[in-house]
Amino acid sequence: MAETLISPGVLARENDSSFVSRRPVTVGAAIIGPTVKGPVEVPTIITTYNQYVNVFGTTFLSGSVNDKKTYSYFTSIAAYNYFVNGGTSLLVARVVSSSTSYLPATASIYNSLLATTASATLDITPFDTEAATVGSSSFSLNGITFTLTGSAGGTNTSNVIYVPSGSTAIDSAVSLSLAINASSSIAPYSASFQYVTASNSSANLNLFSTTGVSGLTGNTYYYISGSTTTYFAGGTNQAAFVIETLSEGDLMNSAGAEGANNILINGTENNLRFQIVNSNTANGTFDLLVRRGNDNILQPTILETWTNLSLDPNTSNYIARAIGNQVEEYDPNDNQMEYTGEFTVRSNYIRIKQVGYTTPNYFDNNGVAKTQFTASLPMNISGAFGGANGNIAGGANFYENINNTNTQGLIAEDYDNMINLLSNTDDYKFNMLITPGLVDEFGTHKDKITSIITNTQDRGDNIYIIDPVGYGSSVGAVVQQASSRNTSYAAEYWPWCQIVDPNTGNLVWVPASTLIAGVYAYNDAVSEPWFAPAGINRGGLSQVVRVEQKLSQANRDTLYNGKINPIATFPGSGIVVYGQKTLQTRASALDRVNVRRLLIALKSYISQVALNLVFEQNTIATRNQFLSQVNPYLTSVQQRQGLYAFRVIMDDSNNTPDVIDRNELIGQIYLQPTKTAEFIYLDFNITPTGATFPG
Repeated sequence: MAETLISPGVLARENDSSFVSRRPVTVGAAIIGPTVKGPVEVPTIITTYNQYVNVFGTTFLSGSVNDKKTYSYFTSIAAYNYFVNGGTSLLVARVVSSSTSYLPATASIYNSLLATTASATLDITPFDTEAATVGSSSFSLNGITFTLTGSAGGTNTSNVIYVPSGSTAIDSAVSLSLAINASSSIAPYSASFQYVTASNSSANLNLFSTTGVSGLTGNTYYYISGSTTTYFAGGTNQAAFVIETLSEGDLMNSAGAEGANNILINGTENNLRFQIVNSNTANGTFDLLVRRGNDNILQPTILETWTNLSLDPNTSNYIARAIGNQVEEYDPNDNQMEYTGEFTVRSNYIRIKQVGYTTPNYFDNNGVAKTQFTASLPMNISGAFGGANGNIAGGANFYENINNTNTQGLIAEDYDNMINLLSNTDDYKFNMLITPGLVDEFGTHKDKITSIITNTQDRGDNIYIIDPVGYGSSVGAVVQQASSRNTSYAAEYWPWCQIVDPNTGNLVWVPASTLIAGVYAYNDAVSEPWFAPAGINRGGLSQVVRVEQKLSQANRDTLYNGKINPIATFPGSGIVVYGQKTLQTRASALDRVNVRRLLIALKSYISQVALNLVFEQNTIATRNQFLSQVNPYLTSVQQRQGLYAFRVIMDDSNNTPDVIDRNELIGQIYLQPTKTAEFIYLDFNITPTGATFPG
C-alpha cells in the first residue's frame, strides 16, 4: 500500500506502540545447608516442593543410640515455607560433614548370559601328588545356587569336597559343572565352601582355570588354600551395565532380603530400586523403571520410566546417552564444578556409571539382530542398590540446641566450598541467599558470614538474610551483634520462632531466616520486589505458634534503631515481620530492604539488556536499541509504584569521540525510588462546637 498521497484523499496509517518489552530473566532464592539426601556440593535448581522432597528428602532418624527421634533440617523447613508462599525457583546447595566420605549407591544389571538355567564347565587339573575329587554337592551363597558334579575317584559328603589321601588320579582331569541361579545384585561367580582330607590334614594347593567359561571375562583363576576353610575367590562376572544414584549417603542403600510381594526389607521412601521390563532381543531394546525403595509388586511407585533403551552406542537411545553418565564434582582449586562423562544426566535420580556389554551395530544388513549380541541384553528383573556411604552423624545438635561447634551435625568449615562456589555470578543466579544454621554470634560462623557478605556485595544481585544470634539471647545482645555489620546487601531478623514442623508435625524452634525466604516469596507473588516485605499485609507469619520473646514497643524501637527487623506479636493480627531495614549504618535510601531489592531487580534486567550490546557497533542505532528496551521497562516499574521518576542518558553527551575511541559505551541511569510509609502520624484536633473546620 502507498505510504504517501499524490492526489487529494485520505490515507489511514498504523503506528503500533503496543510492543511488549522483553521481560527480565527471573531468578529465585538460594540456600546452603544440610539435607537428608541428594547430590553433595552440586547446586541444584528446584521448582516445586514435591521436587525438593524427591531430590533432597525431608525427615530422618537421629543417629544417636539414645535418641531415635525424627528430625528435619532447617533447609527442608525453609524450602517448604518458601514454596508454600509462592516461591518459584530455589537453588539448593547441599553440604555434609567433611569428616565423612559420601558415596552414591550402585546397582549392577546382568544379562542373559547368566540365565537361570545357564551352566559352565571348569577343568580342574591337579598339579600335585593329590588329586581333587568332586562328588555330587551343592551350596548357596547370597541367593546363588552352585551344583558341583564330577568324579575322579573317592567319595564325599554333603557340601564337602573330599580329597582322598594317596589317590592315583594324579593327572586326571575332573569336570566341574556349575548350575547358576543368577542374581542381579551380586557378583555371581563368588562363593565359599569347606573340604577335608581323609586324614583331616591340610590339602595341597589346587588351581582352577576358567579359560573359556561363558560369562567370565579373561582368564580368571580360583584358588583353594590348604586348610579346612576354603574360598572360591575371584571370578566376578561383568555386568551388562551399572547404574548409580545421584544422591549420596548410606540412606540410599536398599539392597538386602526381599519379603512378601517383592518388598525390600531395607527399602524406604528415601532410597530407590530398579526394574527391567520389555527386554526384546528382536528389537535390541528394553525399558528401565526407577522405583521408590519402599514400594511392592502390587503397588509399585514408579518415579521415572526410560523406554526403548539400547546397548548400541551408535543409536540415539543408547542407555548412557538417553539417561546420562556425567559426574559433577566441585574442584576447590579452580572454584568450579568439574565434569566427567560424555552425556549430560537427564534423570532426576540416577546416572549410568558404566556399560559392560555394548552391542555396536546390533542389526546386520538384513535388519536381523546379530546372534553374538542378543544374549547381551539385560533380563527382565528387579533389584536394589548398595555400596553407598555417608551417615547423618549421631549426637548432632538440632533446632534451638545448635552451637558454635555443632550445628545440625556440621561445623562452619563444612560450608566453605559452597560459599566459595556461589560467589560465581556467571554460573549461579539468585536474588536472595539464606544459610539457616550459620549464626553470626558464633565465633567460627562469623568468618563464614563475612565471606558471604563480601561475595554478595561483589555480585550485587542478591540480598543475604543473616541470623544474628542463637536461641536464648536478649535484645541488647542482638543489637550489639548487628552493630558490627555495615552493608545494604544483608538484613537481620529476630527473634527465633516456634512452628509446627511441616515434615514431622512436632513443635520446633527455628531461626528467623528459615521463614523470611517465604515472606519475600509471598511479597513478590502478591506485589513486587520493591514493596516492603513487612507489615500485616505482606509480612504475616501465620505458621508461627509463638516467638522466643514477645516484643514490646520499647523492644521494637531498640531493635529497629539497631538495624534489626523485629518479629512482633499483635493481638488480632498475629505474628508479623515489622521492619525492613538493611544492615547499612548510614541513612540513605539503601538502608531499606525494598529499595535494595528494587536496585537488584533493575540492575539485573538492565545488565541483561546491555550484555546483548557487547561487541556491537558503537553507533546511535546501538544506543537507541538500548534505550528502546530500558525506558519502557522503567516506565512499567514506575507504573507499578517502584519509582517516582527516572531518566536514562545514552547519547553524544556522555559518549564523546574520546569515549568511543576507547571502545566504551556509557549509559547513565537516574532513579528516584519510592519510599515506604513506615512512620504514620495522625493528628486529631478537638475544636469547639460551631467552629469551622479548616479547608
